[in-house]
Amino acid sequence: MEIYTLTMLYALAHFLRDKTPWIWTMLDVVNSALFALRYDRKLNALETRIMAKYTAKAGYKVCRMRDVNASQLVDFFNNQPKEAFKYFKPHGFDEKSILSLQQNKSFLAYVLLDNDRIASYCFNRSFFHGKGFRGRMTGINHRGRGLGTLMNKLLNEIAFGIGLQLFETVSKDNVASYRSAVSAGDFKVVKELPNNELFLQIIQ
Repeated sequence: MEIYTLTMLYALAHFLRDKTPWIWTMLDVVNSALFALRYDRKLNALETRIMAKYTAKAGYKVCRMRDVNASQLVDFFNNQPKEAFKYFKPHGFDEKSILSLQQNKSFLAYVLLDNDRIASYCFNRSFFHGKGFRGRMTGINHRGRGLGTLMNKLLNEIAFGIGLQLFETVSKDNVASYRSAVSAGDFKVVKELPNNELFLQIIQ
């Protein structure tokens, strides 16, 4: 029953985001406020410590998405090849969309900076009822360095640290993303989706 509910909620979220964006935006505002009420105190205590840990581990500076200039993030996305977005469409990539996400308390997003240039980007899109969905993009000039796996581990620690259940969808055809998803920790396949996609639950 839980698997059925999860997959239905996942499908509904994508339908609302793609077909009725005004409803999605309204729900996002409500979710952001409720998430902050439930998790902000625990998150604030945890986030700084984990970002410092991964900054030391990775050799890149880890910071919150909201602490980066929105235009810098837009430039990062604009500089990626078209094929990078075949499997990665979690939100809009224009400045208005980025500014909105930076204000969203439930969108826990981080960037890795290489000499003040964005090397990679990751997020947990989180919900006040205790679920989160992770995603990431490694910049074209920083691929092959294990940053996808590193970002997944960072996202895992933050999500599990505040008590979220964590999920992800990944295509087996997207080899690099699939490898980083399964190499960052334990997981189970919740459901096999169309187009060779897997709906994964990340296990603590």
